[in-house]
Amino acid sequence: MTRRTHVELVKEGDYVAEVDVELLDDDGPDGWGPYLSAGDALKLDDVRQSLRRGNVVEATRNARVYRLVPVPAA
Repeated sequence: MTRRTHVELVKEGDYVAEVDVELLDDDGPDGWGPYLSAGDALKLDDVRQSLRRGNVVEATRNARVYRLVPVPAA
């Protein structure tokens, strides 16, 4: 089994979060992949739910959170 790090983006409202996850790839002939572990999938869900509630502090426990600001067209 091969493991590699990856950054998933989660966007909710005016926020976007970078969540570090590990992608798993089964090297066998009938292998699945790449896929997330159950723990990483739950981490993505937790970050998404925190951002939906507006709880940025909680989301920053598992992610780097940024606020998206629209740029006015000139």
